[in-house]
Amino acid sequence: MTAQVARPEPIAFDDLAAPVYPAAARPMRDGLAAYGATVSLTPDALVATAVDRAGLTDFGDTSSTQAFRTRLEVLCASLNDEAHLSDVGRAMAFEQLAQHLVNRLRLQDLFVRHPEIATVSIERPIVICGLPRTGTTHLHNMIAADPAIRYLPYWESLEPVPAPGETDPQGRRDRCAAGLELVNAALPEFRRMHDMTVDHAHEEIQLLANDIGGMLFETTFHVPTYAAHYKSHDQSASYGYLKRTLQALQWLRGGDRWVLKSPQHLEQFPALASTFPDATFVVTHRDPVEVIQSMATMICYAARMSCDRPDPVALTRYWVDRAADLLTGCVRDRDTLPADQSIDIRFDDFMADEEAILSAIYERAGQPFDERARTAMARFRADHPRGRYGGVIHRPADLGLDVARVADRLSDYRTRFVAA
Repeated sequence: MTAQVARPEPIAFDDLAAPVYPAAARPMRDGLAAYGATVSLTPDALVATAVDRAGLTDFGDTSSTQAFRTRLEVLCASLNDEAHLSDVGRAMAFEQLAQHLVNRLRLQDLFVRHPEIATVSIERPIVICGLPRTGTTHLHNMIAADPAIRYLPYWESLEPVPAPGETDPQGRRDRCAAGLELVNAALPEFRRMHDMTVDHAHEEIQLLANDIGGMLFETTFHVPTYAAHYKSHDQSASYGYLKRTLQALQWLRGGDRWVLKSPQHLEQFPALASTFPDATFVVTHRDPVEVIQSMATMICYAARMSCDRPDPVALTRYWVDRAADLLTGCVRDRDTLPADQSIDIRFDDFMADEEAILSAIYERAGQPFDERARTAMARFRADHPRGRYGGVIHRPADLGLDVARVADRLSDYRTRFVAA
């Protein structure tokens, strides 16, 4: 009989506004800061760096190319003017954006060399739509454990297309592992809220970011002007770019039915459904007050990666507004998803009976919930028990969060999707 491993006690963060960094992270932070002080966070510098690293120049001659460059200009201005980047944060932003541009160059080159990729069919994906902390990550990982389902592992999301001559994915896996070592050194308690591994099922907003689109940049940096630009434009072209990327990944590594997941889909149901008309849409729900407390704590803790003195009150205020955008979008557009291709899942119901909820999702998706799937999910559940790294105590006062006001603001959403 295997002995039960004691779980760490829950903790509260006392340093959200004045981060205390582990001593082990100092050499890494010093190196990044020295590099960050030398880089120019501009579209021209980023494009030149990506072209040099990839040895390619074609970013894609499509109708969205000009919009892609405009988005890059807006994002760079927002990072420089609003994100309060430390030198460490500047280094991280530069490297992240340069890699997105390299990814874009490599994807375009792959399509030029293999135009048949455009004929690859993305059929009946299962798309999970829900805010962070609503069970989406666990649900995503459980479905991804099914051998019959294709998912996006973290390493592949960071570098979707290999460098020329790199036939073995181990290089990309190793680079992903090195990046995770950096994150775990700087944010040792982050895994209490979201455990990241080389192979975990990751969100496709990582792929949308290669189009300089989507919500990924908001979750890492405080970029309200970029977010406003994103919200004010139709996202259909970027969702088309996502589909194009999935075609390439399927051509490169196989698989014929995807599981996808992202919170941004909540405010993009029309674009999502138009891009994947035969998908099964799984919409997750939880009391928004609980969600926002948890989500804001996670984002405020992670903010120390990009700035030395985060403002948890300002960040929380921003994410209350963004959560309201997303949930209002869900209320507004939920009925645009076909009733026979969509299902609503309440967090409490999923936590109470995972197998029943998974069975219902599979039935709606027309996917066999067979012994192979059940066994693989049981193995994942045993290997990844919830809370194994300990919990986090959320303190609304530290975030400047008025829970009663949030509850009132989102009462329409709660009444429709959460209240029994």
